[in-house]
Order: sequence, then C-alpha cells, then structure tokens
Amino acid sequence: MRTIEWKNGVVLTIDQTRLPDSLVYVKLRNSRDIASAIKTMKIRGAPLIGAAAAYGLALTAYNSKVSSKREFMKEMEDTVQILKGTRPTGMNLFWAVARIMSEVRKRRDLRVDMLRDLVVKEAGKIADEDVEINRRIGEHGSKLVSNGDAILTHCNAGALATVDYGTALGVIRSTWEQGKRIKVIATETRPRLQGARLTAYELQAMGVPFTLITDNMVGYVMSRGLVSLVITGADRIVKDAVVNKIGTYSIAVLAHEHKVPFYAAAPLSTFDLTHEAVDVTIEERPPEEVTRFGSKMIAPRGTKALNPAFDITPIKYVTGIICEKGVYAPQQLQELL
Repeated sequence: MRTIEWKNGVVLTIDQTRLPDSLVYVKLRNSRDIASAIKTMKIRGAPLIGAAAAYGLALTAYNSKVSSKREFMKEMEDTVQILKGTRPTGMNLFWAVARIMSEVRKRRDLRVDMLRDLVVKEAGKIADEDVEINRRIGEHGSKLVSNGDAILTHCNAGALATVDYGTALGVIRSTWEQGKRIKVIATETRPRLQGARLTAYELQAMGVPFTLITDNMVGYVMSRGLVSLVITGADRIVKDAVVNKIGTYSIAVLAHEHKVPFYAAAPLSTFDLTHEAVDVTIEERPPEEVTRFGSKMIAPRGTKALNPAFDITPIKYVTGIICEKGVYAPQQLQELL
C-alpha cells in the first residue's frame, strides 16, 4: 500500500482520519497543504511524515517562480520553518528537511531550475528508499519471531505509518509471508485509536490473525502468558530512550516485569543519538481528543484533560532495536553513529 506519491506537481496521499470507514486520497498542492495534513494527522507515522515533509519542500521548489538563488533559498528556508512547526517530537521530519537542504547547499553552483529538479528528485529518493528500508527492517525483525508466537504491538507502525510496508508491522508482515503461524494482539491506542482504526485495518487486509484489546488490558494479557514478545515502532530514538506513542512506556515496564522481550523497530532516520531523553520535546495535543469520542462529548463540559502524544521509554526496558542494519542491543547503539 503506497501511502504517498508525487504526480506531476501534486502529492497524492491517504487521508488517515477517514479510515477504516473510507479509503480516501487527497491532493496536496503546496507546502502549506502538506503542513496542514501533518498537523491534523491526515498524514501520520514518523517515516511517512518525513517523506511528506520532503515532498513539501519539493512542492515549494516545483512551484517556485523566482529567478535568483537567493530568493530560491529564502523560499526553501521559509518552507522548512513551516514544516518544522507541525509536530515537534518525531525525528524523521527534521532528518528529511535537513537532508534536502544539505543537498541544495552542496550544489548551490547549479542554476535555479536545476536546483528545483534536484529537490524534487531528492524527495522522491527519500520516499523510495523508505520502502526498501522497511523491507530490510522486516527481514531482520522476522528472525526474532518463532512459529506460534503472539506479538503485541501498540499504535500503528505499518504501511500507513510509512511510505509502504511498515516498521513494527513490517516485521509481522515479513514473518507472515515466510509462512510462520503467528497471531497479533493490537492495543486500541487511545485517544486517536490508531490501533483500532489503522492497525486492525492493515492486519485484516494481510489476513494475519489478531485480537484487539483496550490499552488497559496489557497487564492482564501478559499475566496470562498470552504475549510472546512486544514490537512497537518509534518516533525518535535517543541515547538513553525510545520515544513512541503514549502508552509505550507502560507496556515496556509491564513487559520487563513479565519477562517478555520488548523491541522497537525504526529506520536510522528515526535515530537521534547525539541527544538524550531530557532534550526531547513531547507534543501536547488538544484536550478535546480526550474529552470527546469523535464528535460526542464523553466527559462533563469544562473537564481538564492532559493529552501528550508520546512518552519516553528508558533504554533499560528495551531488549533490542530493529533497524535496516540489523538488530541492536541498547549497549550497541553508539555503533550506529
């Protein structure tokens, strides 16, 4: 399932807020459209957000009418700031715009029209590379899964969170394609229900047996011996922690208590190994996501709600990290620098 594509100066992507009821594609024609789609979570998932941000720069370059390099660079830098202002926690967005701007600065000797083409091509490369990277993550991670295992996953780290194939669900997909008999336990992932809406949607499409649970059932299913291992995605991996969807920390602590291996699957573009957990900005989303269920109020009017989108799992609770280079124990992370 290719989630995002470049079509002659228009970015075509799935509106993930409409799933699972409707598979709707939207056309994004400029960088502000991209930024809005990221902020409203029509586009979500750290790797996909990175690819979308790259396409945001590509749209600015493609639509640029300026003739001087100085003006072109100003347009690009302005777009970078717009995109950076969308969601502060995930690393891939910042990595993608930094990669493109680095390429532009290295080639500033080119004509403006050539720089435009360079940006568009580089954005396409980022998207295409993501697909192959995820397949390699799937292959490496599948070696950790045995026939008959039950894998618990949290939030959505599948094809919908990437350009295609997925990270945590990429491991599940690769394992399933190898013919191993596995089953999945998927958490609903309040308050936006990415597990119930998106992970269930993908697993059903793949034909993988799965059971949906509420987020507060994790301790119960682990205590009953129903989980063989946990595999989640990640939005940023720093020296001493994995940053992922809110609720991941609780799952990791429960896994540690019940001696269930806990793995995070993510591409190297998610890694930020020059920083620590204390440096990470956790996105706070609108309280209405908690006090409402869709359009229906589920709390008394005026109720205050806390709504961090992510939490921080100390590295001591992580058995290993799966990336395109292989599976790394926490103490091996610095090798990836």
